[in-house]
Amino acid sequence: MDVRDTVTVVFLVAGLAFMLVGVLGIVRLPDAYHRLHASSKCTTLGLMGLLVAAAVHIGTSGAVVKALLTMVFAFVATPVGSHVLAKSAHAAGMPQWDRTLSDELAEDRERGFPAG
Repeated sequence: MDVRDTVTVVFLVAGLAFMLVGVLGIVRLPDAYHRLHASSKCTTLGLMGLLVAAAVHIGTSGAVVKALLTMVFAFVATPVGSHVLAKSAHAAGMPQWDRTLSDELAEDRERGFPAG
């Protein structure tokens, strides 16, 4: 096994580990807000590991460029999508876990700050 294969395996295992931790978080965490956090982390970090592994394994400049563009898109789109989903869930009145320490969005609305 050469160095390139070793690097590929390391990044594949790292990406799959992040995906596994994210899935466990989705299954075990108490409310939708916590689950959304876990899913966004596993999506960005897990996908990054898998894409780096694919780019290293394939090794062409086209594969590297496509992997980098996909990572940039994922690092921008995933947090934005998670934020929009969480804000929509909050606006719809989805309950938080009873041991959540604060709800800053509700506190801002009580003080008269705009919701957007």
